[in-house]
Amino acid sequence: MAKARTFVSLTAQVVLLVAIAAAFFVRTPQVDGLSMEPRVHAGEFVLINTLAYRFGPIRRGDVVAFRHDAPNPETYIKRVVGLPGERVSVRGGVVAIDGRPLAEPYVRFPDRRSAPEVTVPARGYYVLGDNRADSDDSRTWGTLDAADIVGKALVGIWPPRRV
Repeated sequence: MAKARTFVSLTAQVVLLVAIAAAFFVRTPQVDGLSMEPRVHAGEFVLINTLAYRFGPIRRGDVVAFRHDAPNPETYIKRVVGLPGERVSVRGGVVAIDGRPLAEPYVRFPDRRSAPEVTVPARGYYVLGDNRADSDDSRTWGTLDAADIVGKALVGIWPPRRV
């Protein structure tokens, strides 16, 4: 009987700690739009780790959540393509970093648009949607400032069939 009480007490404490951590360090915005298809679908709720970049750097290929469109900022989700100091160009839909084409196996819906070459500033990132044919991203509004990044998008949590 004492073991059962200890187990229940320990379980309750763990659940409470997880709930507190989730309340302060995790966000779950609902995705609106098709720009990250097929990885993230419209209407899906995505788990965002708001501590990820306090303990490690942002890397090429990370899917980040960030605030965009002041004065009523929305949370956007895009993939990091260009890092600070790099030259990013998009010609005929092909992304190049410092003149070298970037392998992008995650892009299922490419387009053939071009965008001017950009040198990513010191605290900036060049971000693109995986669904290039239907994405509002750095090709349109320029680089993303690091201060606007909310966290790292981890996984869709709702609806359950996507988990």
